[in-house]
Amino acid sequence: MSDCASCTNKLAEHGFRELEQFINDLNEKNGALISVLHRAQGIFGYLPKEVQQFVAKKLDIPVSKVYGIVSFYSFFTMVPKGKHPISVCMGTACYVRGAEKVLNEFKRVLEIEVGETTPDGNFSLDALRCVGACGLAPVVLVGDKVYGRVTTNQVKSILKEYE
Repeated sequence: MSDCASCTNKLAEHGFRELEQFINDLNEKNGALISVLHRAQGIFGYLPKEVQQFVAKKLDIPVSKVYGIVSFYSFFTMVPKGKHPISVCMGTACYVRGAEKVLNEFKRVLEIEVGETTPDGNFSLDALRCVGACGLAPVVLVGDKVYGRVTTNQVKSILKEYE
């Protein structure tokens, strides 16, 4: 039987090596913080304190600057996301066309609140301010896939695609 803690540590070590290689390959480290954080989140799925400290050390900047960027931009997260992150646009056009009802249906079906992840780690749920696809309102993103003109009746079928 394998030791899960050992597996997790090996995955983390591999992730830190990959991130370090990305940083080392940068031509210019000044002004690279956001791109490094995007890569880090792509590797780890989120930006816990250990990753922020690593980035700060490798870029020779204060951890407070890294934390400031991570906490300011809604794209970055300090908590693990589900395998399939769901984002419901709550911008004006989407809201007017029923995004709140769609969001509530996702919450009901998944039995989680905004900002939470399902116990199986499959889905996480977030609300965004605007995704810039107002003509498709209301808009839902599952990972990088965009669903337009979503109704409450479509929620279960959208989720079924990812089970």
